[in-house]
Amino acid sequence: MPRALAPVEAGDGAVYRPFPVHDELVDVLEQLDFVVRNLSELRKEVEELRNSLQSLAAEIVCELRYGPCPLLTFSARAQIYSIARQSSHDCFSRPRYISLSQAAEHLLKLILHCGILSQRYSTANAESDYDRESEKDSEEGEDEVSCETVRTARRDSLDLVNEDETHLVLDSLLEEGLEQLLQQADRLHSGDEREKREGFQLLLNNKLAYAEQKDFLWRLARAHSDMCELTDDADEKRSYAADGKEELEMALQKWDQSAECHQWYAILCGQLSEHESIQKRIQTGYVFKEHIDKAIELKPEDPQSYYLLGRWCYQVSHLGWLEKKTASALFEAPPTATVQDALQNFLRVEELSPGYSKAGRMYISKCYRDLGNKAAAILWMNLASELPVNTKE
Repeated sequence: MPRALAPVEAGDGAVYRPFPVHDELVDVLEQLDFVVRNLSELRKEVEELRNSLQSLAAEIVCELRYGPCPLLTFSARAQIYSIARQSSHDCFSRPRYISLSQAAEHLLKLILHCGILSQRYSTANAESDYDRESEKDSEEGEDEVSCETVRTARRDSLDLVNEDETHLVLDSLLEEGLEQLLQQADRLHSGDEREKREGFQLLLNNKLAYAEQKDFLWRLARAHSDMCELTDDADEKRSYAADGKEELEMALQKWDQSAECHQWYAILCGQLSEHESIQKRIQTGYVFKEHIDKAIELKPEDPQSYYLLGRWCYQVSHLGWLEKKTASALFEAPPTATVQDALQNFLRVEELSPGYSKAGRMYISKCYRDLGNKAAAILWMNLASELPVNTKE
């Protein structure tokens, strides 16, 4: 094995030291490279955790105040729970029974834990380039930085307890989460049966957090209407329609100027009346017309409201003899509408949004047929056949 003398300054105490063979050097270098790469990955992970800790802290406070927060993803929860277990703090086992100050204290410990880990990972990679003496200096420097991390985290935790700032953070997070939730709900509502069911469950899961939001409530009612259309069981239909109507009754007490609330309240009333007596259906017809007129007044460019009004006019114009007699006996002014009224509303839909619905064009064809205009009826039936089928209707 090749040997080398120690430096001349060693004097008579010089000894021969064997050089490591090539394979051993390669093995050592590979192990060092493996350690460096793992340290680098760990440092990145901890840095990401530190960067997201502020938002996670606010989301935890959101959960403590309002229940499960939709912004707190499963992976984020897993990270928090893992750190909490490693730190031997059981702060999330009973989240509804701890105060904000206690939550802030637990969050402080999490921040300290992440800060110290990050500093240790950062210095560990550099330690491989220094001798034992520099390692000692690095550890001393690390302690100083860690202390500064403790002081900074403590200030952050004290700020977190500030009620005004906490409310601002929560409001911002809730608003951002609500916007994303509503976009997803609209997308699922426009999808197939599976997506509509998924959208309904999504809104139910977030009801606790957003029950006081107008745009959330009328979408939840819309989802109930979707479920009413999707199921074939009469009892389930009645239950979905009744639950959705109840949601909007509470919403209209606060937001009487919401066109969407009036619109979907009318729809759910109509769905619920399908399982009622003739008297109840006629009475519901007045309520339906009242809310659709209100929706058009508040939002005159919405094609769906005109489509619904057209449907109401068409059904009233085709009331049977028994229904007309019942309406005359129960009400001083029974509902009146003509096929021409229905046609004008359906044509208004096409004016606002051409090709809005297949059913709308089919009703235009029916109106022209009833009015004796066969050519127009055939034309609009052909136009309806060009549109895709999106609903059971």
